[in-house]
Amino acid sequence: MACWLPRVLSRIHELAAARRVRFTSKAASELAGLDLGLDEEDARDLLAELTVDDLAARLESDVTGEWMYIFKPPMFDIVLYVKVILRNDCVVVSFHEDEEGHEEDA
Repeated sequence: MACWLPRVLSRIHELAAARRVRFTSKAASELAGLDLGLDEEDARDLLAELTVDDLAARLESDVTGEWMYIFKPPMFDIVLYVKVILRNDCVVVSFHEDEEGHEEDA
C-alpha cells in the first residue's frame, strides 16, 4: 500500500463526515444521471466509506498540478468511477458508472 493512501482516505472520510464535499457541475450532473436514485448525501456517505481496495489510480492534473484520486467502489450491481481532489474541502470532479478502459482528461 502506498504510504500516502491512509492519509488521503482519512482526509476524505473526515471531510465527508463534516459535509465538506463539493460537486463540480459535471459530477453533479453525472450523479443525477445514474439510474440508482442517488443524491449528494448518498455520494457523501459513499465517500465516507471508501477503502484502500477502492483506489484505482492517482493522477496529477495537467491543468492544476494537483493530485486527483480515482476510486472504483462497487454499489449495488455496478462499479462507480469517482474522481476527487483534496483542497480545503473534498471536490468531487467525476461521479458515474465505470466504463471499462475509461480515461478522462487530467
